[in-house]
Amino acid sequence: MPGSDEPLLAGLTVLDFTRVLAGPYCTRLLSDLGARVIKIERPGEGDDTRRGHTQIEAGRADQGTYFIRINAGKSSLALDLSHPKAREVVADLARAADVVVENFLPGVVAKLGCDYAALSAVKPDLVYCSISGFGQSGPLRLQPAFHHIVNAMSGIMHLEQQTDPAPRPGYLQAADVLAGTHAFGAILAALWRRTRTGRGAYLDVSMLECMVGAEDIHYGGILNAGPEYPGPRPGMIVHGLGGRHVAMQTVGAPQLWARLVAMMDRPDLASDARFATPAGRREHWAELHPIICTWLDRFKTVQEAVKTLTAARIPASAVLSPAEVVAHPHLAERQAFPEIEHPGRGTVRITAVPFHVDSRPVKPRGGAPYRVGEHTRVVLGEVLGYSRERIEELLKLGTIAAV
Repeated sequence: MPGSDEPLLAGLTVLDFTRVLAGPYCTRLLSDLGARVIKIERPGEGDDTRRGHTQIEAGRADQGTYFIRINAGKSSLALDLSHPKAREVVADLARAADVVVENFLPGVVAKLGCDYAALSAVKPDLVYCSISGFGQSGPLRLQPAFHHIVNAMSGIMHLEQQTDPAPRPGYLQAADVLAGTHAFGAILAALWRRTRTGRGAYLDVSMLECMVGAEDIHYGGILNAGPEYPGPRPGMIVHGLGGRHVAMQTVGAPQLWARLVAMMDRPDLASDARFATPAGRREHWAELHPIICTWLDRFKTVQEAVKTLTAARIPASAVLSPAEVVAHPHLAERQAFPEIEHPGRGTVRITAVPFHVDSRPVKPRGGAPYRVGEHTRVVLGEVLGYSRERIEELLKLGTIAAV
């Protein structure tokens, strides 16, 4: 399908007060779609994730791949938000912006003078989004939150325990990514309303509520007097074969059970009263699971099992390592791991946003900010029209920093 070369969000300006993952993931999505994202970083230190896992440049501690991946395409303005003169700069930035995103602990932006009340006063049609662990209201609003804590409080850690002797940390930082994605969608909806009415919006995104909303079975039942169902998840199998593991699924579509029974050549299972209905298979999953696993043992390798199951239209996959995922030909064709420029490395590979537009992959707009405050002069000069003298004055006062 032919499409315009102009990005979907060309001309949109986003003022980004976020750090770590939830907020920066949201603004990375906006950036890749063409928005100009002005990332406010603390002078000197910058975003926490600059010092994160896998430093790619020898002799430096501010080039973590975590930061580079999540902040590709953004401009870095080093601004000390606690400085008395910073409020003037923030107000000018708000006047030039369409969207503001922040993920401070609730109440912090009000103390810094960059909350919705302050910035909408100078830009009434501003779309302002706050992302926090537990939302801007309620008794938990002031509790610091990371995914691990939200995962525990959401009930998901309890559900994922299944047959393990105790709950365990989850690897995926799902609360952050879900919150960033929900914020992205809400921002675009608010911008659509603004085009129709001229009204701005204040958006309040809760990581906790994102996690609860992502659970597919338990809450729907328990909210309506249903019993607890902590697992294990019926119809979902991970089974060891030849030193590896295969994942397969027998639920999710009504035809899967019939296909599996036919493939196993077990008509007795189809007529067994215990397994005749989805409810029965859930209730008797502890009995059904070993029957299917024993049948899977006929395959010598995971590859053989996946090939046969897939041919029978039963969902299956090998359990892949991240290295295998990166090397997978499907993701190579989808251009899921693009390269961006990096001054100290030449190029760096990162993950792409998970959608295509007009049948084409969405490419990052550029590299991540190499240094804290790398774009301070450009943003203040080109976007706000500050004179060179004013910029130098702010530098001398310590309000801003630049490289």
